Amino acid sequence: MSNKIILLTNLGSPDSYEVKDLKKYLTQFLMDERVIDVPYVLRTLLVRGIIVPFRSSKSAAKYKKIWSENGSPLVHSTSELSKMIEGLSGIPTYYCMRYGNPEPKTILEEIKQKHPQVEEIILVPLYPHYAMSSFETGVEYVKETFNAVFNNVTLQVVKPFYKEEDYIDALCHSMKPYISEGFDHILFSYHGLPKRHLEKSDPTGAHCYKVENCCEVHSEAHQFCYKHQVTVTTKLVAERLGFPASKYSIAFQSRLPGDKWIAPYTDTLLEELPKKGIAKLLVACPAFVSDCLETLEEIHMEGKETFLKAGGKEFIAIPCLNTNHYWGEALCKIIDKTSKITA
Repeated sequence: MSNKIILLTNLGSPDSYEVKDLKKYLTQFLMDERVIDVPYVLRTLLVRGIIVPFRSSKSAAKYKKIWSENGSPLVHSTSELSKMIEGLSGIPTYYCMRYGNPEPKTILEEIKQKHPQVEEIILVPLYPHYAMSSFETGVEYVKETFNAVFNNVTLQVVKPFYKEEDYIDALCHSMKPYISEGFDHILFSYHGLPKRHLEKSDPTGAHCYKVENCCEVHSEAHQFCYKHQVTVTTKLVAERLGFPASKYSIAFQSRLPGDKWIAPYTDTLLEELPKKGIAKLLVACPAFVSDCLETLEEIHMEGKETFLKAGGKEFIAIPCLNTNHYWGEALCKIIDKTSKITA
């Protein structure tokens, strides 16, 4: 019987690649006010009236490409990671999703039933970097349910670990086998965000996109700045692996039209790099610890096609950390630090 529980939380996935499940999933995802942060009425018109009706079938086709015999790659990977963490830490470990299943309510009620003596739950958002549309919404969603289910139980939250040495080490270990084969350039592709999300998350209200080289100039805004944090992750990995600045680039993917998003864009760079003599390209996606639609379909498939059509010769997408053993050990160390700090 354990008085401490680990709870992993990840983005989530539709229950299947059927259109009906995509409609349900996309509605839950895009109606989140931290994802599409516009007034409720406008968000409803956009999501229920335009995006979901027109996008569901296209998204279903994309999910079908990556679906495996184990179902959703993201859900399966998270499930396997939870087993690994429990085995390494000796602490009962569960997982839930921000969107789709398993829902936090189901898992928290299961924990309450199976572990009536629980005193502390350590929530592990599987997002290395802070963003209101990923880390923040995931944590707040679990907190809301947690407060309704538990009394006299402490909830500790693992903070974004974008510069934790153990996380950087795990990334480097996962990339080394691909790097050893040689390459012309490496592209670090991160999930995109609207620029207004960064400005809205800036507690100073006067730094993000208001100060020249804002990601480089020290500010308390950086603890909530996605762009700063992915820049730090990239530089730490590059330094550890000995990449000169000319050998790598940062770009952002998954943008929606009609808004200003963080640049440069991944698809644009994939078209431009062959023109600069880049024949063999490696692509890493450190914002994702689990392979998902954005990595498997958008990068491994669409990104590869874009690069090769533009004249590139070889495109290699490095898998996410998934259930890499170094990653499992690193995450246990990160969890342990949180538990000790808050003990």
